[in-house]
Amino acid sequence: MKILLFMCGEGLGHTSRGLALGKEFLAGGHEVYFGAYGNSKKLVEKTGYQAYEIPPEITLAGEAGIFDIKKSIKETLKNTSLSGFRELLRLIEKLKPDVILSDGYYTGILAARAKRTPVYFIGHQFNMVEFFQNQDFLVTVAGELVKSFYNYIFRSVNGIIVPDYPLPYSVNRKNFKLTKSINNTIFFSGPLIRCKYSEVESKTFQRPNVLSTIGAFGYRAAIFRSVLEAAELDHSIHYTFISGPGIDPEQFPKIPENVEFVGFTENPFPYYKGSDLVITAGGHGTILESLSFGLPLLSFPDEKHIEQENNATVLEEEGYGKRMSYLAGPEVILACIRGILEGEEYYKKTRSLREFAEELDGPAAVRKFLEKEIKEKSNEKD
Repeated sequence: MKILLFMCGEGLGHTSRGLALGKEFLAGGHEVYFGAYGNSKKLVEKTGYQAYEIPPEITLAGEAGIFDIKKSIKETLKNTSLSGFRELLRLIEKLKPDVILSDGYYTGILAARAKRTPVYFIGHQFNMVEFFQNQDFLVTVAGELVKSFYNYIFRSVNGIIVPDYPLPYSVNRKNFKLTKSINNTIFFSGPLIRCKYSEVESKTFQRPNVLSTIGAFGYRAAIFRSVLEAAELDHSIHYTFISGPGIDPEQFPKIPENVEFVGFTENPFPYYKGSDLVITAGGHGTILESLSFGLPLLSFPDEKHIEQENNATVLEEEGYGKRMSYLAGPEVILACIRGILEGEEYYKKTRSLREFAEELDGPAAVRKFLEKEIKEKSNEKD
């Protein structure tokens, strides 16, 4: 089977899932091609794979930890072009895949349909209209257009793969609102993680160790500053900071002695396994990776980024961690860190999710699912 994987470049969680699937399909003897752009393409290549350049699509924008829907719309429209669509058509013509997997990349779905190639959508956000609510008239109208578009997308694909625990355990369940007509096309695969917990060799840290991660957005640097100040208040707790490609480590010249600043890494899994707690934004990818390694979280969702806020709320409600605010001061952050490190009830729940993720084996589940689907379609043609 020849598989083409398209990946949205906004947030490296899409890319990490694509890499997990690529690794699994290659191990299963299939042919895999990656289509990516920006930091996503760089991560694919750093991992050792070749990636075809595809046109950028959705662009998220914000400032000081606040998601800006108007600016995001403008930046996204700048990236939209007919020539970019033609590039995708030519790529599909060149590779002639048996199936296309599109993780959050909508133009790839349209191109696949135009070429009559089976296509499956991978996603965790199914209620984008919430981003456009309580806005001015033009943004609200744009929201209705977006809703019509993504409902068309969800109806037109051959199937929808949700890279999360099945309901009712799904972290994304508050972002999961679909019409009943497409419910039978949905497959909960379990977390799509590049490395299993049992396969990873742990980094050696002084314990307890708090792992602070950040995505590709420079405006999340506020998390770093606040957590750095919290680290200074209690040197018995150790910290490891992994920054995204949008962060320049040199902007943090004064690092406390109980903090290790490692910059960006394409392989965070040894760091997860050697840590006791993760501090992150509200992105679905990092949250699922952390839970799959049995770690509770402090989640700082971007303000007005409804999806991230919903993810963080589920963490809080289920006792997997705490939903945090960018306004939280160092003393509050330290109190929350101590509360989790000293609370065995958090670890009981997250350890069970780690075991559940191993049992589900998301990448293998998707491989088997697609092998069956494509075989059935092939038999129908015969």
